[in-house]
Amino acid sequence: MIRHAFLVFAAVAALTAQAWASEVGEDGLHKEDWFALTFRDVAEDIETAKEEGKRLVMIFEQRGCIYCAKMHEALLSDPEVSDFIKANFKVVQYNMFGDEEVTDLDGEVLTEKTAARKWGYVFTPTLMFLPEDVPEGKTAAEAAVATMPGAFGKWTFLNMFKWVSEKGYEGDEHFQKYHARIINELRASGRLDAE
Repeated sequence: MIRHAFLVFAAVAALTAQAWASEVGEDGLHKEDWFALTFRDVAEDIETAKEEGKRLVMIFEQRGCIYCAKMHEALLSDPEVSDFIKANFKVVQYNMFGDEEVTDLDGEVLTEKTAARKWGYVFTPTLMFLPEDVPEGKTAAEAAVATMPGAFGKWTFLNMFKWVSEKGYEGDEHFQKYHARIINELRASGRLDAE
């Protein structure tokens, strides 16, 4: 009887875990149904995001990346994180070693993998936050208002999105000081459960 109950519990737990796990596409990358599918023309994506009242963020990932999996399973599955991102950002996923065509802000047509090399991205995930308006004569990497290489805990991750949304990069409060202030506010309110 106990063994039967344990097997039922294990089966339910496995099904629940599968339901919460993010889908993996044919390219081996984890997918979110709210990620934007575009022609990967960076200027066009910035303009479309602005028309939607959002900012563009590009996420570089790769097949088998355990940190990308963590980002999807622990961060992008958290409603507090995903709801904020969906409301304020247009997210376009890039494959670090992919062959899809990309048009840089300077007009150069590349593949995802040559764009990653050109922009100097070697870690996955890497998030590139773009400005509200298309800049003149710059590459996407030169135009980026912030870049986050790697996977972090919930508050660092979410606070970066908030800092960009609030245009913190235009002010005097560096992201690390902003993040420390928010962490102290969370701690004071009893909300700090991680990081």
